[in-house]
This record gives sequence, C-alpha cells and structure tokens, in this order.
Amino acid sequence: MKKIIIHFFSSIFPNIFVSIAYKHLTTPQIHRLRPHEAAILEIAIQSNFSFEGFNIKTYQWGTGSKTVLLIHGWEGQAGNFADLIEILINDGYTVYAFDGPSHGASSIGSTSLFKFNKLVVRLIKLYKVKHLVSHSFGGVATSIGLGMFPGIKIKRYVLFTTPNQFIDRIQFVTDVMGISNLVTKRLIKKIEFEEGIIVGNMNVADYVQKASVEKALILHDINDKVLPIGQSREVDAVWDQAHLEEIIGTGHYRILRTKSVLQKALDFLNN
Repeated sequence: MKKIIIHFFSSIFPNIFVSIAYKHLTTPQIHRLRPHEAAILEIAIQSNFSFEGFNIKTYQWGTGSKTVLLIHGWEGQAGNFADLIEILINDGYTVYAFDGPSHGASSIGSTSLFKFNKLVVRLIKLYKVKHLVSHSFGGVATSIGLGMFPGIKIKRYVLFTTPNQFIDRIQFVTDVMGISNLVTKRLIKKIEFEEGIIVGNMNVADYVQKASVEKALILHDINDKVLPIGQSREVDAVWDQAHLEEIIGTGHYRILRTKSVLQKALDFLNN
C-alpha cells in the first residue's frame, strides 16, 4: 500500500521525488562495525587528508615488502576487511585501506560513485600498489578508475563480487522506493547532468576491458541475495584477464569472513 501511495504522489510531484531519490543515492548510511572489525582499526597507523571537500581517513597495517590496497563497498568501511587484513599482515604485506567519502570515519557529505572512483585512483598512485582487493560497489569505483587511466598497471586484482551496470543500482533504489517511471527517467537525467556522464555507459564490463590488469579473480556466492551473481558473470564473460570462481554458502557479506575464501584470495595475490 505504501509503495502504491508513493507511486501515485511521485507521478503528481515528480521533481520532489527526484530530489528525494537523488539524496538517497548520494547519502550512504554508516553501519556499526563488529567488535573484531573495530579492533583491527585501532591497531592501524591512521591518518587523514583532504579530498574534494572531505576529510578522508586512511589506514596502514604491517611493514612487509608486498603492498595491497583494499577498497570497501557502498555503505561499507575499511574495518569490513578485518579477517583478510590479519591474513595479509601474517603473509608479509603492507596493507592500505580507507573509508570513502561519507563512509566510516571520514567526514560526512553528499557523495557518489564518481567521487569514490577518483579517490581510489589517487590512492593507487599515492601508495604505488600493484595489488588490489575490492568488495561489491568498490569494484565499480575501482574498475571505472582503472579503465579511465590505463596507464596504471595492476598485477593482481581480487574482486569479492562486482556489480556491472550502474543503471541497475538506480533502478534498485527507485524500485525499493516505489516511485514512478517518470521520476526514474528524470533522476537519470539529473545524475547525467550533475556528473557529466551517460548512465547507460557506466558499466564495469566496458571499463575492465580498457584497464591494465594482468590477472583478476572474481569471487561471488551463487546465492548472494544482495548482488545477483549474474552481474559478475557478465563482467567475467568479457574480461579476458579475469576468472570467476563461484562460491557456495557465504552470501554477500560473510564472504569477507570465510577463511577458505580468503585463502583463495591470498593464494591468487601471491601467484
């Protein structure tokens, strides 16, 4: 009933609901970390730097000769990689991570995929890493960044799930809200105007083919309820440098806390 009412009023007052939907897309919620995730941040070397109006929190663990950058997902934060961070440190890595704009301990404000991907590119260059690990939306930000800057050479890249088409994210939000097709169309036009892009062209499958990644591994649970595995399959189908390994029994978030899956990621990074 609620969706029916929203659909009705969004047809009458489309501009109001465009603003509401746009705010939803650009204002991530901050979720509380598990005790173990919070604890891993406490032992990190933490620092802050200014980036496009945000105060970005960064983290470093270990002092090993191998380096890796971790890129969290939308409404995620660096602490979500706690179990992987421990494994990487023990294997001799220096691990870098961050909280994206308006995520985790970074400052709050309106943000987007495009601010996120600019930050990822900046950090890859800053830390001079050749190994990357992303989760969910972090794969979108990273892949688009790498595709835009093919001069960045990456040796190994592990993606714990990846969306493909950006328009799917927009459609998901509008479907959950129950707003009309008219509002959805105007929302897309607003995003294109604000960001200077064509939404239909913002697909991971297109950008990874332009990226300079030697080898990539996509890990995705076949029963992922948050992000259907079909999206990773679409990316894998056109990315010659990638291999998709379909996982069973972890879901979208527990995949980052499952030791057997984390070991697959470590083995691939070291290969």
